[in-house]
Amino acid sequence: MTNPSPQTSAKGTEGMSPPFEQERVEELLRLFGKAARAHQLYLPNNPVYKTAHDALRAGFAPIWDRTDELTLGFTESEVTWEGETVLRENTKGSDSLPWIFYKDGVRELRMVRGFETEELDKLLNILQRVRKASPDEDDLLTLLWQGDFVFLRYRYIDLSVEPTVPLEDGGERLAESHEDPRASVEEEDDAPSRTGVVSMADFDGTLYFLDEKEIEYLQSEVHREYQTDLRKNVVSVLLDIYEQQRAPEIRAEIAEVLDGLMVHMLSAGQFQNVAYLVRESTVAAQRALDLDAEQGEQLSQLPARLSTPEALTQLLQSLDESAELTSTADVLQLFEQLRGSAMGTILDWLGRQPTARLRPLLEQAALRLASQNTGELVKLILSPVPHVALEAVRRAGALQTPAAVAPLSKVLGDGTPEVRLAAVQALNEVGSPGALQALERAVDDTERDIRVAAIRALQMRAYRPMLPRLDAMVRGKPLRDADLTEKMAVFEAFGTLCGEGGVPWLDAMLNGKSMFGRREDSEIRACAAVALARVKTVGAQESLRKAANEKDVVVRNAVSRALRRNTE
Repeated sequence: MTNPSPQTSAKGTEGMSPPFEQERVEELLRLFGKAARAHQLYLPNNPVYKTAHDALRAGFAPIWDRTDELTLGFTESEVTWEGETVLRENTKGSDSLPWIFYKDGVRELRMVRGFETEELDKLLNILQRVRKASPDEDDLLTLLWQGDFVFLRYRYIDLSVEPTVPLEDGGERLAESHEDPRASVEEEDDAPSRTGVVSMADFDGTLYFLDEKEIEYLQSEVHREYQTDLRKNVVSVLLDIYEQQRAPEIRAEIAEVLDGLMVHMLSAGQFQNVAYLVRESTVAAQRALDLDAEQGEQLSQLPARLSTPEALTQLLQSLDESAELTSTADVLQLFEQLRGSAMGTILDWLGRQPTARLRPLLEQAALRLASQNTGELVKLILSPVPHVALEAVRRAGALQTPAAVAPLSKVLGDGTPEVRLAAVQALNEVGSPGALQALERAVDDTERDIRVAAIRALQMRAYRPMLPRLDAMVRGKPLRDADLTEKMAVFEAFGTLCGEGGVPWLDAMLNGKSMFGRREDSEIRACAAVALARVKTVGAQESLRKAANEKDVVVRNAVSRALRRNTE
């Protein structure tokens, strides 16, 4: 067995610096992955195939400027050079370059100058066969041995050896040290058959005889091939051509094909593929060289077209009427590609009460669009369509958007009652000084529920500029004609904000009498007791104790609850 040279080790000599920059190797591996993908997807006469392979061969030039050979090591998830990681892939599978070599025992590759011109295609062919190989087909080591490489050497671990038996040379053997097994096969073929020995070849009914296991494998592969969705690969091929081909007529034709393909996939319910098309078309428009403004706009129209009201309405109607909703993850991926112009349509559908299956997905899409497109959200608050305005107001409140204060203030004056009530709640959630000032104006609304909601919001925010208005309301006569809910809201807010200064007036309401010996009605006195409970001062407690034995049941119960609250 030959011993490895110092240059074939996974790590350089202790204390010695690498012969060149690590970035050169990282770039080479990136080009290798792109070439391997092109090798798998395209024919050799395809321009994308040729461009990727030429770029990979050119990537070796900076390496050979500094050395005559390149040694790479492999672990389960990493490719190393000179002891440093130059490629990391966390997944294990046919798409992971480190795993393809590691799983079959290959621990090291050594490429010599000239490999890129003489044997590069041979290695890419082998990797493509390994990716598609079944468990019964040859593994990577066998294919490398059959390749009979001259400019490529590899080190491997013999996986067939029992773990308890120590391997020579630390468990690693050079590929050149293997004896050629073809010699023993030829000897067996040339050996004369012995008398009395039965050969299985005598029973083969045909030269292409398959056993049951092989037949089952072929059937499963045929079934898998028919079930495979090739649309994503088609999209990738088209976008690769779009990036490589700079002729305007070619790019215009591809953009038209992609547009038609998007419509076809939408009608077929292939939402994940549509999301992939929209996402990758945006990336392709950014990476394509010599892309003029007209071409870029044509390709960017794909995501914009999906967000138009006409296209999106048809899509949502199809999802809403379908008996079973397509994969939730696929629909979410599609919704993530929508632009800000789609927000109005999304909010419109939320206001129409969609099915329970679709609503959570629309809620997520609306929240994302609103957070990313504040300007569009502010416009929709003033929408003439009530349910669109209502949904926009709710999103503005949930996001606590300060920019929405002005339109929210406007809808408080001319919106529908439902929208005005939602605006009060949204302004409370925003909580800025401007929002609280707008809430103060809502106290005079014509709707009782809106007035009560505004008063309670200001009370919760301890908005002291509201105190003079509350004082006038408590002392005024209009409140006497209001219902109990509104009276309670006003007195609770007054008690929260007034402090000790409001106790005399509240005490007069609770315990005082007019010049004719009459008291306030029961509801006002009970509300005064509730307000005193909010004050929580010694004077307030004394006033409540004076009314503890009140004969009026309503007042006595209110006073009792207020005293208990003060002692808690």
